[in-house]
Amino acid sequence: MNEELSTTRSISNRDIRLGALCWGQYTGWSSLLEAGRRADRLGFYSLWSWDHVYPIVGAPEGPIFEGYMTLAAWAQATERIRVGLLVGANPFRNPALTAKMATALDHISNGRAYLGIGSAWNEDEARDFGIEFGESPGERLRWLREALPVMRAMLDGEPGSSSGPHYAIQSARNDPPPVQAHMPILLGGGGENVTLRLVARYADANNIGFAAGLEGFKRKEEALRRHCEEVGRDEREIERTFNTGPIIIRDSSEEAARVLEGIYEHNGQAKTWAGRPPSAQPLGSPEHVVEMLLPFVSEGYHHVIVGFPSPYDEETMTRLVQEVQPKLAAAVEVAAA
Repeated sequence: MNEELSTTRSISNRDIRLGALCWGQYTGWSSLLEAGRRADRLGFYSLWSWDHVYPIVGAPEGPIFEGYMTLAAWAQATERIRVGLLVGANPFRNPALTAKMATALDHISNGRAYLGIGSAWNEDEARDFGIEFGESPGERLRWLREALPVMRAMLDGEPGSSSGPHYAIQSARNDPPPVQAHMPILLGGGGENVTLRLVARYADANNIGFAAGLEGFKRKEEALRRHCEEVGRDEREIERTFNTGPIIIRDSSEEAARVLEGIYEHNGQAKTWAGRPPSAQPLGSPEHVVEMLLPFVSEGYHHVIVGFPSPYDEETMTRLVQEVQPKLAAAVEVAAA
């Protein structure tokens, strides 16, 4: 087990991790590349891209950059930040190929990569690109259950095999192996019966959306702990992460909301994120953002991944690191005392 991840649940309350999910849609390449470089310079812990071929916020008839190619360029252009997909669409690629690609990313980044993966949901883009997508979310989860042991084996230096029913993989080798002794798999989704059981069996990190709400987080955390106990896994080995959607920091909530509305308009005339109005997002002063994030971080989700749509608001990125992160760490410590 990766030493860093295996101690995640016993980290100091001061060790709050910030991730930057820089949307690859409605942007030019130079701007997207610079957003990743900025996240690295500012001291974000992790940097993420989507795995979509159409925009998923606002009008889908717009530009978007492919995820793995974006990560490879970021990995080459940065020095310390970890990189990954939030999350990879399992139906898009054969799992043995996914493991091979993620391993190449680990080498490009000199050991800074996550393999992010999920069952996927966007049927429209899969249909248009001719990607086999299954008949239902349940079928895609079955494919993911079959794919995960292949990926885990190959990342661990062992041949990956699957005899079906969906994949026919025969002792696929992964040479060279990843730079990391145990390259982490991050599994996205919070389904309490299937997805979180797959996290307990195969993943080193999970990711849940802020939209689940605090009670949803508590319920999912309880389910994950139960699954870990059932499969004989130490739940402290699993890094808890959550994504918030866009955050805008300004000295007033009104100003922040105006900025966000302009950013949404730039992103295909979007009105909301994940069905939530701007007022439901963490917007406004650093203190207000801390207040909204604190309940989730206090539940042990110490890795907060923030969405940054184009044009990648520099003030918010800077103030998250310089103001929110220390205030949030201090608040967590007080709450735990």
